[in-house]
Amino acid sequence: MDKCCLVKPNKRPVAWNEIKLLVFDCDGVFTDGRIIYGEHRQELKHFHGHDGMGFLLLRQTDIKTAVITGRSSEALARRCEDLKINYLFQGIHNKLHCLNELLSTLGLEHKNVVYMGDDWNDVPVMRKVAFSATPADAQADVQKIADWIAPKEGGHGAVRDLINYVLLRKGIYEKTVLTYLEDIC
Repeated sequence: MDKCCLVKPNKRPVAWNEIKLLVFDCDGVFTDGRIIYGEHRQELKHFHGHDGMGFLLLRQTDIKTAVITGRSSEALARRCEDLKINYLFQGIHNKLHCLNELLSTLGLEHKNVVYMGDDWNDVPVMRKVAFSATPADAQADVQKIADWIAPKEGGHGAVRDLINYVLLRKGIYEKTVLTYLEDIC
């Protein structure tokens, strides 16, 4: 592997109006990275409620969502179902290959994608997409490659920070919130 993978890539400025897909890793992004094993092979994860509200806001837009993770977890499958995340890929060794297949299916390109990851297995995707982000507690060398670092840690609202950031950059945050509020009133 080329050492250039260890440095932040030169990218074109983000065309925020072309962002159509938000993709997330799970452990260390949706969660704080802790994995709790219970009896009978049960696996527990901690998720943050603020992230959930972010996905409710995204449903008011044309932005699709996906999770691509190296591990497999019933807890994550349930969380993605609860949040109505459009695409879930678990047990993925090559996240870039998985993303490329999804983009082909959706008729999208890397320039249409925002990705949040926290460790080395996320770097190939982070280098290709239009905009990459990490939680505040991601691996330091991975943060150096990211385009943006969330103010909050993984599992503590980092996902919501990114959702809000994208909606703001697209210029649709206020409209999205007002549409959501109209739906619940």
